[in-house]
Amino acid sequence: MEPGRKPSLPLLDAGGGLRQARQGAHGHSAHARTAHNMSSSALRKKSDASLVRKVPVAPLRPVLANLQEVFLGTKLAILFPAVPLAIAAQLAHFGQVWVFALSLIGLIPLAERVSFLTEQLALYTGPTVGGLLNATCGNATELIIALFALMEGKIEVVKCSLLGSVLSNLLLVLGTSLFCGGIRNLGSDQPYDRKQSDVSTGLLILGVLCHSLPLMLRYAVGAGEHGVAAATTGLELSRACSIVMLLAYVAYLFFQLKTHSQLFEPQDVDEDAEAEEEPVLGFASGLFWLLFKTVLIAILSEYVVGTIEPASKSWGLSVSFISIILLPIVGNAAEHAGAIIFALKNKLDITLGVALGSATQISMFVVPLSVIVAWIAGIQMDLDFKLVETGSLFVAVLVTAFTLQDGTSHYLKGILLLLCYVVIGACFFVTRQPSVTQTTIVPTWLYHPVHGMHKWHNWLRFRPEQMRIQDSQAKFESETTKLSVVGCKA
Repeated sequence: MEPGRKPSLPLLDAGGGLRQARQGAHGHSAHARTAHNMSSSALRKKSDASLVRKVPVAPLRPVLANLQEVFLGTKLAILFPAVPLAIAAQLAHFGQVWVFALSLIGLIPLAERVSFLTEQLALYTGPTVGGLLNATCGNATELIIALFALMEGKIEVVKCSLLGSVLSNLLLVLGTSLFCGGIRNLGSDQPYDRKQSDVSTGLLILGVLCHSLPLMLRYAVGAGEHGVAAATTGLELSRACSIVMLLAYVAYLFFQLKTHSQLFEPQDVDEDAEAEEEPVLGFASGLFWLLFKTVLIAILSEYVVGTIEPASKSWGLSVSFISIILLPIVGNAAEHAGAIIFALKNKLDITLGVALGSATQISMFVVPLSVIVAWIAGIQMDLDFKLVETGSLFVAVLVTAFTLQDGTSHYLKGILLLLCYVVIGACFFVTRQPSVTQTTIVPTWLYHPVHGMHKWHNWLRFRPEQMRIQDSQAKFESETTKLSVVGCKA
């Protein structure tokens, strides 16, 4: 350390890890700031080290400094009380709706702190390992919620929450960012580099294809156009597509971290960016706090998954609407706010890196990983997200790709993306999960002529209604027979 220079915060680890963190193993900068790092840093605030120095007990100062940095080094620190309140409400059986709401609020600052701690560790591990850490922990909240819902057999919650994460990043986050940036720069367009967006949209289109094939196969078999060797063919196709998606994501990471890393490094950084690269936590303390925050996220995620049905009934909202709209917005609220802040600062490359990067990670990594984990656990989860969900995903990717094709942005593009999100949200707001006892009116277009015969289209879905019609006909014939017998006796 230079003479006369005071550290902003003392490190909990002893030793000379600072120089290694900044220079790396070969003497060059070991940490290239990614768009996710930059977006999360927009919500951080510098800790006041003068308060820690006033503590009379010297051994306590490093510990208090780390506590101050971990818990108070964010503008979202005011939401941290929701974490112990959610745990207390669960233990005291205060009410499942309150547990659900408090858990959602508590996940917001925890997700931001996980991003911060991941960046701190990346300063020590080098660019490759740091990039893998960011790729793995960038959407830790969605991944943990999906795994807990998967273990409880709530496949629809898994699918809807992951689908909602992609939709919110592509339409809500990107739309709000483009709109706010355009309003801030009325009369002029905001330029950005198309190369990164082209890579991400290409991967998203591959993801949509893998989602669509099991759905199209199911409808083709139901219509009699194609046959399959076994009833589990769609599930096997989904697992094969998941492996392909994971291979594509590995290739994307190699492309991003090794061969074309310059495309994903934010070009517009603040003048004090170098100073921000200095770690404020030691490696051991950063790893400890990362594990601790991850455990808290796991606890609150378990609460969210376990109380989503009571919250749905209490609020009068469908589980699919809560999973697609509410969970993704809350899970990545800090990252989304950072993307909007950088759009206001004319740094759209960072905004695009956050929105498209997160959507790509969910679509190409978290979704297929969930299918593979379910396969290992003996749970039948496929990539068939149903017609409305898959159609919404396809339209979202298509609209985003067309919006970003010219390399410039204005507020009207943001409005269009936001309106698409509003329409999709309204669709899921009015939908409800079907039940086997629900009376369903079968429209005439469900009959399809196949090889000269009329067959039920997707007849398994409407079998309860078919049985109800048969029961009604049987009762009518029985009553007719009784009347005929009475008439004969008379």
